[in-house]
Amino acid sequence: MINIISKRYWFFLISALVIVPGLVSLIAFGLKPSNDFQPGTTMTLRFNPPVDESAVRAAVASAGYQDSTIQHSTSTGDYYISLRELQPAERVKLESDLDASLKSTLTVESYASTSASVASQTVRYAIIAVIVAAVFIMLYISYAFRKMPRPTRWGICAVIALLHDLLVVAGIFSILGWAIGVKIDALFITGMLTVAGYSVHDTIVVFDRIRENMTKGTNKEFEKVVDFSINETFVRSLNTSLTVTFVLFALFLLGGSTIHYFVLVLLIGVITGTYSSICNASALLVVWENHEWRRFISWIPGVPKYKKPEAA
Repeated sequence: MINIISKRYWFFLISALVIVPGLVSLIAFGLKPSNDFQPGTTMTLRFNPPVDESAVRAAVASAGYQDSTIQHSTSTGDYYISLRELQPAERVKLESDLDASLKSTLTVESYASTSASVASQTVRYAIIAVIVAAVFIMLYISYAFRKMPRPTRWGICAVIALLHDLLVVAGIFSILGWAIGVKIDALFITGMLTVAGYSVHDTIVVFDRIRENMTKGTNKEFEKVVDFSINETFVRSLNTSLTVTFVLFALFLLGGSTIHYFVLVLLIGVITGTYSSICNASALLVVWENHEWRRFISWIPGVPKYKKPEAA
């Protein structure tokens, strides 16, 4: 049996070494938003005769819009283009440039502009969605484990592990945005919510086994019950995560450019979600149960000194 819980502070240290640089980058540089989160223009274009996607990308870039996002619908042949806010004269020039450079008749199927207020509202709603999801997850887990002593702890520890995963993903994308100009779009938010769901699912699997073993009374010492439960679910969690990781890695290498960074969000999220579920979430329960947090705040007047359970 692998003794995982006894190494909990090493796992916390590894998490800190990953999160802190990303957190510093988030504070210093933030996330680099795409046109989905700032004033911009979206257009749906159709070409007759049809043109290759790479040619459209090259034509849009040569027209001076290198930062645009281009998606191609294989079913209709339409191109969905998102770029900075255009003035009427700029729109006319872009359409004529594309029509001339691609030697194909251009039809604008739809055209819309996003104002600064709408863009900021999108960002606000995205943040609210993540917060609301975290609150409901905590309430649900607290209810699901209501027969356990102090069930709220289980929900809080699961949410802490969830926030750990989201911070890892956001921090890495902040660093990528600062280093190579990677931007976040609406798919990034979709990916983050997917990571949140996967992280909580994996954590609940471990928590449920802990609850089952506590009910059976396999051991009276909580730390040993947790360690035994993690070992029972370790192979299952690892096999599931590896299966998903292999698929995502293949999509990351071979998938289209429009989902490239969306897949990267999922790939990072699955890896860190598996890690936090096994190494962090349950370990936090043990730290809380043993009141080990006292050793870090024992300098505060009135806080009882920490004692190891054996010496209590």
